[in-house]
Amino acid sequence: MADAEQDHQQPQTEQELDDEIARLEAEIEALRAERDEMQQRMMRALADAENARKRAEKDRQEATQYGGSRIARDMLPVYDNLQRALGAVNDEDRAAAAALIEGVELTLHEFLQTLERHGVSRVSPEKGETFDPQLHEAMFEAAVPDVPNGGVIQVMNDGFLLHDRLLRPAKVGVSSRSESQPQEE
Repeated sequence: MADAEQDHQQPQTEQELDDEIARLEAEIEALRAERDEMQQRMMRALADAENARKRAEKDRQEATQYGGSRIARDMLPVYDNLQRALGAVNDEDRAAAAALIEGVELTLHEFLQTLERHGVSRVSPEKGETFDPQLHEAMFEAAVPDVPNGGVIQVMNDGFLLHDRLLRPAKVGVSSRSESQPQEE
């Protein structure tokens, strides 16, 4: 038995030692490469998790800010109908139905205030204001002498914004240059 221990403890040849060192160095290099790959995977996973967190936060903020856009858009015809009802009343009827008209006006006012509390604002351009395709929809063009080319001449329907997003453009008539008008320079 003592001979077996001596055989095991006998020094290996130099070639065997060099081979063992080369094998261990290769194993160390493979482990380092595996460690580096795992570290890269972990960094990518952390970056992906951070991006997912930021994306979820942005989605949550947008849902909070713009989540009511569908109901707000669906409520715009109510505003239009109240406006039409008030516009249809002539002066004779106005005196006879003053209380009713006042009620409709108060309802319209409260309706607009409620929309504003929820971030909905009205887009109602003034006559002569420059046409903005981001906020207005041109329904017709007509030459109007006292309004510059490209100016709003009539508002058929107000537009509405939900914060900074357009719910509905204002439907407007736009001034165009007639052949008899001189060109502005």
